[in-house]
Amino acid sequence: MTSIIDATPTHTTPVAPNPARVLVCRGCGTEYPLAAQHACYECFGPLEVGYDPALLARVTRADIEAGPRNLWRYAPLLPTGQDPATRITLDPGFTPLIPATALAADLGIRAPLWVKDDSANPTHSFKDRVVSVALTAARGLGFSRFACASTGNLANSVAAHAARAGVPSIVFIPGDLEQGKVVTTAVYGGDLVAIDGSYDDVNRLCGELVETDEFEDTAFVNVNVRPYYAEGSKTLGYEVAEQLGWRIPEQVVIPMASGELLTKIDKAFSELVEIGLVEAPANGWRVFGAQSAGCNPIATALHAGTDVITPVRPTGIAKSLNIGDPAAGLYALEAVRRTGGWMEYVDDDEIRDGIRRLARTTGVFAETAGGVTVAVLAKLVASGRLDPDAETVVYNTGEGLKTIDAVAAQVGPTYRMKPSLRAARDAGLLG
Repeated sequence: MTSIIDATPTHTTPVAPNPARVLVCRGCGTEYPLAAQHACYECFGPLEVGYDPALLARVTRADIEAGPRNLWRYAPLLPTGQDPATRITLDPGFTPLIPATALAADLGIRAPLWVKDDSANPTHSFKDRVVSVALTAARGLGFSRFACASTGNLANSVAAHAARAGVPSIVFIPGDLEQGKVVTTAVYGGDLVAIDGSYDDVNRLCGELVETDEFEDTAFVNVNVRPYYAEGSKTLGYEVAEQLGWRIPEQVVIPMASGELLTKIDKAFSELVEIGLVEAPANGWRVFGAQSAGCNPIATALHAGTDVITPVRPTGIAKSLNIGDPAAGLYALEAVRRTGGWMEYVDDDEIRDGIRRLARTTGVFAETAGGVTVAVLAKLVASGRLDPDAETVVYNTGEGLKTIDAVAAQVGPTYRMKPSLRAARDAGLLG
């Protein structure tokens, strides 16, 4: 008799073809072969993945629904990972879409309000999505070490993915990062490099390192394999549409650092409509961006009515959004303007209030980026920019335990007493 361990399956699931065709410049449209390249040689614009429309059009709802309950159910729409054996992944995705009825009532929103809670991913942020896609592509491109420049969540995810795959990693972070994010990166055992500077300084250094001989075997997920990395964010759009019964919400509110997450969720909705998996809402969908007042160059440009995004030196508690020179800022502006949305920013006190409001009304403890998003949602409703009668989804991209210091001074025991009935009565617990 053949043992279970030695047995091989008598059939295999067919592997979907890879729909990725080229890399294409978002600025001038020049096309390049699929490779480890992130900038156009003609205009220095950013590259993104271009797909074969005929292959995308073959994808059905049934194909997706038959897939695993993680982001790889959307493999037929992604630039890598169609063969499960090729994946470097923690299998993130299919995170909860939570009805936020009490939050809606608190804000005066009458239509359905939902929170897409990506803190439920393996390393507790949406970055697990982009890293799974980027590192799977990196393996196919022949890289043998993984790296990133990070404000924290990305460092967590790259280090964890590398540990799972048995691949060395080296991640670079600003030296003043929250301790929770430092620990949750270092624990995986890879190299962790703290830089005396801002994220933009870290990112600039990584852009230089990737050009050296010593780093030629290293995939920097948000530098040389960035086009593939960015595509992982689309799964946040795909999932929301599927979880709503193959329907696109009328409004979404998305935190912005580089601006790429916002552009890719919008791109996901467009792709679903183009290939016939969903119908657009009657009046389309509107995209809203959320930034911290300590780092708000994209929102500032929108408010000023300009395409000129002036870099800033980030400050404030929302460190995961502290990218002062946002690479996709111009494209985020385009998406918001095209869809009739808006951008707002909030200060540190409003962020703390947003964290507590979300926790109090939904049971979701968000990191500071989630506090930004909820506080901006409140501001959009109060200003009349967001329609309270239109279905809305807000995105929480990370776990509050990583940024616990943000609210630690504001919360704590509501009573402190000795362990006796008399003490309980004196405290007012027994009437």
